[in-house]
Amino acid sequence: MPRWMWFLPLAVLATALAAWGFRWGWIAATITETDVITTYAQRYLDETGQNARLTDCAGVPGGQSGVWIVVRCIRDGARYDYPVDRFGRLLDVPGDPERPAEPQT
Repeated sequence: MPRWMWFLPLAVLATALAAWGFRWGWIAATITETDVITTYAQRYLDETGQNARLTDCAGVPGGQSGVWIVVRCIRDGARYDYPVDRFGRLLDVPGDPERPAEPQT
């Protein structure tokens, strides 16, 4: 077996890690606040039903470590908060007074 074949698994691993890192960097560089707010406002509409509107939602800066934006939707006294990280993922922030487990009424 040629000597260069010993390094082939290392080269494949390095290439895969480089592609994965590029992908995460691309997501972080191209995602916008508008994308996040629109996505989670649509989720709010799907969760709450008939009387909900996209205009019930607004984005506010995250106040905790790791939270980029909190998409806050308020309708008829009920509040739904969606804390989102820089990659657009919904976070489960334990003990966060800004995100109650159930809608506040």
